[in-house]
Amino acid sequence: MQERLQKILASAGLASRRAAETMITEGRVTVNGKVVTELGTKADPDSDKITLDGKPVSVSKKRVYLVLNKPAGYVTTLSDPSGRPVVTELIKDIKERVFPVGRLDFNTEGLLLLTNDGEWANKLAHPSHEVEKEYLVKIRGDLSGDKIALLSEGIKLDDGMTAPAKVGIIRVLEKNVWFTIVIHEGRFRQVRRMCEALGLPLVKLKRIRYGNILLDDLKPGEYRVLAPSDAKLLAGTDNKHSATEERKPFKRQRPGSGKR
Repeated sequence: MQERLQKILASAGLASRRAAETMITEGRVTVNGKVVTELGTKADPDSDKITLDGKPVSVSKKRVYLVLNKPAGYVTTLSDPSGRPVVTELIKDIKERVFPVGRLDFNTEGLLLLTNDGEWANKLAHPSHEVEKEYLVKIRGDLSGDKIALLSEGIKLDDGMTAPAKVGIIRVLEKNVWFTIVIHEGRFRQVRRMCEALGLPLVKLKRIRYGNILLDDLKPGEYRVLAPSDAKLLAGTDNKHSATEERKPFKRQRPGSGKR
């Protein structure tokens, strides 16, 4: 059966549908030996010979959904021209070819979703879906009430105002403050840029929740397979509220107590 080429590439686990459209317009895709650059072109994955960068494209019927605890020092791309480690190196025992859903920057840790389901990834990435992402943040110095209010109301960045965020103080130490921030936008390096805009020296940034999916006790570099029912819940229900499982809160400490 004929389908749009970008949907075939997404179904093959090569990229999200949006990224697949870029691949096509860049002239990286051929159908039966001919380069295709026009979006909307259709092909039959069962009978047509489709290639990406000269390599055959095959569509796996099995859908895979993974939750990875990304360590710092990895890039969330399928390859890196600078030779830096990529996240897919951490899941080499997965036979299906998967790609990251969205990105975490090089130094950010935590929950990263990977899949070979391009339609699912595209739905999660669409701005209208407004999936909540929760981050654990550690800064040097103090976090004043005024700055909490600014984070909560929205901050003007170079690409416009951010949507209101939810901020919760977790632990106050002598030299550091730990807090959580919940956003639902998918802007590039958004939490880092929000902290930079307020002059908050960022020490650590870790994503701990994506919609109803929690990082739980995954160690850095470890992953778990997400059940299809949980994947469906993430993409098909209201994720603007608390996760399906409760996370034990960090113990709030007074300044001068505990680790620094």
